[in-house]
Amino acid sequence: MKHSTIASLLACCLVCGMLIAKNATAASVGQAAPDFTLNDVNGKPVKLADYKGRYVVLEWHNPACPFVMKHYDSNNMQSLQNKYDAKDTVWLTINSTNPAHQDFLSNDKLKGYITDKKAAPDRYMTDADGKVGQLYGAKTTPHMYIINPAGMLVYAGAIDDKRGTNKDEIKTAKNFVVAALEESKANKPITVASSTPYGCSVKYK
Repeated sequence: MKHSTIASLLACCLVCGMLIAKNATAASVGQAAPDFTLNDVNGKPVKLADYKGRYVVLEWHNPACPFVMKHYDSNNMQSLQNKYDAKDTVWLTINSTNPAHQDFLSNDKLKGYITDKKAAPDRYMTDADGKVGQLYGAKTTPHMYIINPAGMLVYAGAIDDKRGTNKDEIKTAKNFVVAALEESKANKPITVASSTPYGCSVKYK
């Protein structure tokens, strides 16, 4: 019995150690944003490192998610994409949906969605194996991240403080992404550098 208990404790410690190691490698505010390369919906590679020297917004996305619908049917997300379509800011949308999941869309269907919604990210990328999503710890759609020109992650979390699916909430919401971008660009401390994301779970493998 004693040997069995010791073996169980050792196994538990091993699992805990693996979890700690995994979490230690995840993207963290205040640290360098992990580099990655993904193909966009046109099959062209996108490398994060190529955008060093500019602000980068990462938006995790799933067209079938009601929380995503809230921000796209209201034109809120598109307005932000257009607002920050500047030389110093890049907007990258990432879809980490498992190809076996019912929410998965082919590149052609995603391109049709982008056109229909008049979405305006600089690039829309697919992360079918979920490696980049898990690297960043993306939990929901939407889940937002901001990387500064030095390549540091300066914001991670929800798009705003209204956690429902009602489009009318957007009018009175505090938009964390806008606030973090504006404060960072003005060389001010970011008031809210991280928040708990809300939305649908990312449909990983």
